[in-house]
Amino acid sequence: MPRRREVPKRVILPDPKYHDIVVTKFINIIMLDGKRSIAEKIFYGAIDKIEAKSKGNGLEIFKKALVNVRPEIEVKSRRVGGATYQVPVEVKENRAMALAMRWLVGYSRKRSGKTMVDKLAAEFMDAASSKGASVKKKDDTHKMAEANKAFAHYRW
Repeated sequence: MPRRREVPKRVILPDPKYHDIVVTKFINIIMLDGKRSIAEKIFYGAIDKIEAKSKGNGLEIFKKALVNVRPEIEVKSRRVGGATYQVPVEVKENRAMALAMRWLVGYSRKRSGKTMVDKLAAEFMDAASSKGASVKKKDDTHKMAEANKAFAHYRW
């Protein structure tokens, strides 16, 4: 983190199919070893699979899944007088979105299934209906913050 000046944010271009910046960021998180075309095939394949299963708009289900997984509060470690406290803090909008995307991709990779397309589509469907491992992660984060509410006065 630089001391002198603010680091400028990189401009992210919207994806070619849906013209949406959120989709581009999600594809960037899926991407491994710079293989963007494979990451795009995985994401678009998952959206197509959702549309085939649910007879609805796949992009809307994706957005609903992101909203359901996004955390409002989290805990951060704060060292005070030799003791480390888990202090609950509110999550900024861009960090909440990044965490939600990371959790969706991470837990879809851990799922059992044949292909990444199937796993990602299943995780989107579960998250959109407030089920699944990524929603459980959000709930666990909120429970941890609720349990440590007594240390909220250590917020900085």
